[in-house]
Amino acid sequence: MAVKKLLVLLIVLLAVAAFFVFDGQQYLSLAQFRGWVASEPLLTAGLYFLIYVVVTGLSLPGAAIMTLIGGAVFGLWWGLLLVSFASSVGATLAFMVSRTLLRDWVQGKFGAYLQTINRGVEKDGAFYLFSLRLIPIIPFFVINLVFGLTPIRTWTFYWVSQVGMLAGTFVYVNAGAELGAVEELSASGILTPGIIGAFLLLAAFPFLARALVARVRHHQLYKDYPKPRTFDNNMVVIGAGSAGLVSALIAATVKAKVVLVEKHRMGGDCLNTGCVPSKALIRSAKINHYIERAGQFGIKAGSAEVDFAAVMERVQRVIKQIEPHDSVERYTDMGVECVAGEARVLSPYAVQVGERVITTRNIVLASGARPFVPPIPGIEETGYLTSDTLWQLRQRPERLLVMGAGPIGCELAQSFGRLGSKVTVVDMAARIMPREDEDVSACVAKAFAREGIEVLVGHKSVAFRRRGERRIAEFDCAGERVEIAFDQLLVAVGRKANVEQMGLEELGIVTTAQGTLEVDEYLRTRYPNIYACGDVTGPYQFTHMASHQAWFAAVNALFGRFKKFKVDYSVVPWATFTDPEVGRVGLNETDARQQGIDYEVTVYGIDDLDRAIADDEARGFVKVLTRPGSDKILGATIVGYHAGELIVEFITAMKHGIGLNKILATIHIYPTLSEANKYAAGVWKKARAPRGVLAWVERYHSWQR
Repeated sequence: MAVKKLLVLLIVLLAVAAFFVFDGQQYLSLAQFRGWVASEPLLTAGLYFLIYVVVTGLSLPGAAIMTLIGGAVFGLWWGLLLVSFASSVGATLAFMVSRTLLRDWVQGKFGAYLQTINRGVEKDGAFYLFSLRLIPIIPFFVINLVFGLTPIRTWTFYWVSQVGMLAGTFVYVNAGAELGAVEELSASGILTPGIIGAFLLLAAFPFLARALVARVRHHQLYKDYPKPRTFDNNMVVIGAGSAGLVSALIAATVKAKVVLVEKHRMGGDCLNTGCVPSKALIRSAKINHYIERAGQFGIKAGSAEVDFAAVMERVQRVIKQIEPHDSVERYTDMGVECVAGEARVLSPYAVQVGERVITTRNIVLASGARPFVPPIPGIEETGYLTSDTLWQLRQRPERLLVMGAGPIGCELAQSFGRLGSKVTVVDMAARIMPREDEDVSACVAKAFAREGIEVLVGHKSVAFRRRGERRIAEFDCAGERVEIAFDQLLVAVGRKANVEQMGLEELGIVTTAQGTLEVDEYLRTRYPNIYACGDVTGPYQFTHMASHQAWFAAVNALFGRFKKFKVDYSVVPWATFTDPEVGRVGLNETDARQQGIDYEVTVYGIDDLDRAIADDEARGFVKVLTRPGSDKILGATIVGYHAGELIVEFITAMKHGIGLNKILATIHIYPTLSEANKYAAGVWKKARAPRGVLAWVERYHSWQR
């Protein structure tokens, strides 16, 4: 194999060297070819064919010029015949050279194209190659080289290239033929209707080809689903969580007829089992924690008694109080038809709920996600709780084992710990909250240690079992078996998109490696009139991101024929409501390093902040990443008291291009926690103070004295 590669490399190098040493470009001139055609037409055609194959096979510059020359010298039809076969043969040679020899070089040079093309080949096979040949988005020589690294067969590559390039070849050869017919180089000689028309066709071809491919693709996609002459609705939204509610609200606001389908409860996870109940629980736990800390504030208080059942009833009261915001009555009043039941997508134009079939011009999939429970031996037999089911508890678990140290696991672990449970948090990662920087994780872990929460990282779950009345969890830590006894197990290792039993597989709507629905930058699935938003598609499973995506999904669905909007992920914030809280937007140091982005970091310690000291909450920090030599903010992380509120200033700054200089120049009320942001900007500014200028200013002031 090595000898074969060396031989191919030697031939390629010799051919390229010969082309330049012997001034191969001189043979690409129109005058040269015209002279040869007159005396030796067959020999010239053969020589032209051979040169064209070599140029394209070696990915040399000049293919476009040679195509024009082919039309000018041989005329439209003979030129088309020669160029069509020569370009396809040359492209296939380049494809084979790439597959045999240049794998590493092509991977390094055109790796960005490779991932996109691999996905296209996987999804649409030969038709994807045909589309690329017809629409010159990616340079043809790149297509030749990159496709050599894909699993597509050589014969398929050849014939699809032959057919796909035919239309574009015709346009170029025709332009060359019109130029070849020019008898005098004057304005009147060049600006003939034929030449003007040929070059207008040349300019318009990419747009015409794109429209043709879109039409063919649309026909292929929808051929089994006849379009109704009329529709019952403009939009059907499946799922009444944050994404579904906002999508339906936008549609109703712009007077579209919309149906919202929900099989469980309006408001989805956020209202019923997620954000709202967890924050209500966190608040009760924090009040108990403040009572325990009363002595720090000079208040003598006896120990509080936690009525766990009353705490959980309060959580339900909070849900009931907020429930009307997401109720059927409210959305019905706003013009949304709310339908209870399980939705099944029958076609791109029809959704079935029970016995009813609803026709619609657009569908928005907003079915959300659910807690993921890994298939660990014995877990079903011993029993477990998730963030969906723990709200049914009315008796506090004495020993709570939390599996998963992400945001959900950490928030609930601390809450139960503060309410009196003995909590152990276990995760297979090297630290808690692994998506955050190490100093962030360390700060939260230190708080957990102070509060008696045991944290075990680097522990992989092996099995769960019962031993008499006891429940036992078994973990592997660096080859050693660790056993933990528990009363209740809370599984918080991630969430899984709800994509099953909706008819999506039958329609060929695919999922990503993460199990979420695959969508494009406009949130369209493989069917341009079926959109997906929220947790079911990701990539960020936050309530506020679901609402953000919902705007793009609804507007693109209703008005996409006039103007489409790419979903904006440029400034994505989130918060973890532990104590201390963690608020973040944009890049952190871990992300910046992984993405190879240069940055400067500025840190301000909240232990220095007057208001935090007065509130006895002087812990944590503000960390800001900026571009080197600039005050442009790449990202910010705040760890501390009310970090989720404080981060908003940096979210606004990043969204509107405001740098640290302007934050520093903004008046912040004293004494408030928000001054931490101003002081962080001050630390950044101080580190960049002009030392030389200040030295001269100091001399000036000395002279003035």
